[in-house]
Amino acid sequence: MNVADSRRLASALEKLGYQPTRVPKEADVIVLNTCVVRQSAEDKAIGRLSSLKPLKDKNPDLVINLMGCLIGVRGNTKIQEKFPWVDVVSPPSHPEPLIELLIQRNAKNQSLEKQSELNAILDEEISLPEDEKGRLVSAYIPIVYGCSHACTYCIIPSKRGVEHSRPYDEIMAEARALVNQGVKELTLLGQIVDRYGLDLPEKPTLASLLRDLHSIEGLKRIRFLTSHPNWMTEELLDAVAELPKICPHIEVPIQAGDDEILRAMRRGYTAAQYRELVHNIRERIPGVSIATDIIVGFPGETEEQFQKTYEVLDDLRMDVAHLARYSPRTGTYSERKMEDDVPEAEKMRRFRMLESLQEEIATEINSRLMGKTVNVLFEEKSRGRWRGRTPTNKLVFVESEEDLLGQERDVNITWTGPWSLIGSLQE
Repeated sequence: MNVADSRRLASALEKLGYQPTRVPKEADVIVLNTCVVRQSAEDKAIGRLSSLKPLKDKNPDLVINLMGCLIGVRGNTKIQEKFPWVDVVSPPSHPEPLIELLIQRNAKNQSLEKQSELNAILDEEISLPEDEKGRLVSAYIPIVYGCSHACTYCIIPSKRGVEHSRPYDEIMAEARALVNQGVKELTLLGQIVDRYGLDLPEKPTLASLLRDLHSIEGLKRIRFLTSHPNWMTEELLDAVAELPKICPHIEVPIQAGDDEILRAMRRGYTAAQYRELVHNIRERIPGVSIATDIIVGFPGETEEQFQKTYEVLDDLRMDVAHLARYSPRTGTYSERKMEDDVPEAEKMRRFRMLESLQEEIATEINSRLMGKTVNVLFEEKSRGRWRGRTPTNKLVFVESEEDLLGQERDVNITWTGPWSLIGSLQE
């Protein structure tokens, strides 16, 4: 989501005449877009913000914009007091404060209708930054902002606000604009992406949106994330099963394998229901890959409860498991009402156990592709090798002198590992 927000802001900045630079000391404007979903992400953001002060000291005209969840939808006066060298703050997905400041600073005629100019810039179709035009293969499109589900551990509702869907026509227009600029793959984003359209008058669904996006000429692949077990419909699974451009890869978190912990998290389903969902997905979409999220060390989690999570992962054999150690986020229900009583050393032990298990599972799953031919969409060249992904989101590396950027090619797999594959182009 932050990548998509940053790209939208970059598009607006270029319309004002700015160009990107990779050297901070050369910049007239620096935007730090932040995430605080985990403590480590917040610490990293604070550290980076602190490192910008010397640049501001040397160049007082430098505009520093702090954006994203460190600010949140309600603002963050403490942050502004602690870091006075920040010129302007922006809530998540809202580039308006920075653009408005720059318009004011650059306006020669102080009577200029600044609001109309601001609206004109932000309402225009997204234009990729110059250094990405013709080079960006895969792009993100947010379709649901915020979240109203309020899992007890999650800071997203307080930082990104209540759930609200983007207008259908706006999404379609952005998708066409990106494809016209060379993008081959689109990923639709939402904290609970399956709930798209429930708050709109017309009640469009994610499935109907996928079907319309599928008709865009030049678009090769479509993905979506993140799903929630309670909102994955038969209509959505039908769309994935029936439409060739929709990648057969589903991201649907379980978070824990014990029902008591799931209730404490306010997830709204049981481990048995999650197992049934995974079985249904695999039955409806042959060859599908499934990714999940798991939190270890949630308040009150016993060894027995953790073992149930271990057993679920062991039994379901997911392609990917995104693992996290619980860290209390200020203002969440779990931080206010629950004791963070699992020692850090124990959290790490449980994390390592799941990490080791998932490595074994992923190694086994990927080994089945040895000697097989897979279709790969190539995204970039890195360290002399082309890098791309299969429809099931497997990372593949290929050595080739050809320019493979944006191409879909068949690749013979010659090596498999838990996290990536290596192959050669099929003759």
